[in-house]
Amino acid sequence: MALTLDALALQGDPGTLQTEQQAADLKLMTPRELYLLWERQHWASQDIDFSKDKEDWKKLSGHEKDQAIWGMAAFYIGEERVTTQFSGLVMSYDDEDEASFLATQQVDEARHMQFFDRFHREVMELDGELLTARLNEMRRHVNGAFVTLFDEVLRDAERRLVANPRDIEAKVDFVTVYHMIIEGTLALTGQNFMTEYYERENILPGFVEGFKKVARDEHRHVAYGTWYLKETAGKNPALAARMRSTLIELLPVTAGVLIPLGQDPEGDWTFIGGYGAEEVNEFAFQCLTRRLKAIGVPLQAEAIPA
Repeated sequence: MALTLDALALQGDPGTLQTEQQAADLKLMTPRELYLLWERQHWASQDIDFSKDKEDWKKLSGHEKDQAIWGMAAFYIGEERVTTQFSGLVMSYDDEDEASFLATQQVDEARHMQFFDRFHREVMELDGELLTARLNEMRRHVNGAFVTLFDEVLRDAERRLVANPRDIEAKVDFVTVYHMIIEGTLALTGQNFMTEYYERENILPGFVEGFKKVARDEHRHVAYGTWYLKETAGKNPALAARMRSTLIELLPVTAGVLIPLGQDPEGDWTFIGGYGAEEVNEFAFQCLTRRLKAIGVPLQAEAIPA
């Protein structure tokens, strides 16, 4: 189920395009259009065939398993975090079309969590009768930057939105953290390199199939976040400054999440599959930059003529 950049762009995500100008020219999809797209893109986490994955997993070396476990843990726990910390945004809808789309996103995130749980349970043979027990076991494989972003920053943003769903500053903060940073900068970067590596090695085909479907969902989510921020921060200088400040503050933490456990954050660390730090960071930053171009809020504020 390989998706071309053009196909992804049709889902309204400018981060998939080749140039900033293409991103700026892309017509963003509305929440209603994204909801209708969701109806056409149903899939079930329980339908993925993991039979070859089980064989492949047993053949992986210890180092390959360690790399995979780190990457799987980040996504598994990350999907749980974004599923359970999403209610505030659902409550903040401005009209029925937005409410419909946001409800689909929370369902998507739960489906992603169930997909990763199946892989951990059936392929990795992780013990534990309950999903919660498996999640707790995998927490020891994530780094401190992950904990800061998902357990502190995201949770705080969601709490403020739950306290006042009509607080537009809290909503801009949440969408910036969730859609631009967690999904747009982290998740889609990890998905890009992990699926490319496993496809190149011709292993874990079930995981690759499901992960591509997860990625398709995430691009649809990021398209919503891009649309929302263009409609708010893209038209309001104060909200633009707030969004920019949040991004600049969190980019160092975001970069830290991508560094595998045990590798030197100050050195030339490598991602799963041997991808270097420079290549991974460049991919993530370019995708973010193109989304910001579409929104109209670049990381560096333009100088105001005297």
